[in-house]
Amino acid sequence: MSGKSDAEDWAGIVSGLASERNLRYEPVGGINPKEGPVALCPGGTNRITGELSDGFFGASCDADEHEEGGFLKKAVVPGALLVKAHMPDLATVVPVFDVESVEHTAGDTVDRFSRRRVEFESIDFNKRFIATVPKDHDPIALRELFSPGFIDWITQIPAEVDFGITEQQLFFHWRLRERSKEELKECLRSAGGIFDRLHREMEENNLDIYKAGPWNAGLEPFPPKIGS
Repeated sequence: MSGKSDAEDWAGIVSGLASERNLRYEPVGGINPKEGPVALCPGGTNRITGELSDGFFGASCDADEHEEGGFLKKAVVPGALLVKAHMPDLATVVPVFDVESVEHTAGDTVDRFSRRRVEFESIDFNKRFIATVPKDHDPIALRELFSPGFIDWITQIPAEVDFGITEQQLFFHWRLRERSKEELKECLRSAGGIFDRLHREMEENNLDIYKAGPWNAGLEPFPPKIGS
């Protein structure tokens, strides 16, 4: 796709999936009312919010936007998708971490010199990703969180992805290979897989977690007690 019609087609794909899955669709995502939960992806184009895939609540919007098309038919289209979910329970274990695809250019990367690299026993993972935590954070918690099963699963994702947690939010960045409904569904399914698998790792380590629900998407306040 290219140009104005492509942007319209993509908006139709996103809004159509939102309708199928009973999600909230907004051409441009706003903020939540005062005193309400923090909205995810505020200002994001083609934002959808709710149960993005089975058991996974969050928000998704366009990312890496750029112009395509001829002089009279230029339009802004996405090169990637950004998916987010509130995860204050995970943030109690590893407050900040970042996993980037090695394919990143220097201009796309975080300031890795200000961070501590965390390497794992998986050669495939270390070849594909650069995992970092702030220099004042202990990398052991991240190593313990990523089980061999989780690492093996994440290296099987076919697209170029980045993920991590910051400001108590899980983020997942998926570079689009094509702008299609199947690509969108695959991205949301993979984001939900990370959310679910991290929760399972925490449960297996006897750590407290919130049950998945609309609070992860910023649609309702979190229950008063963790584990609820």
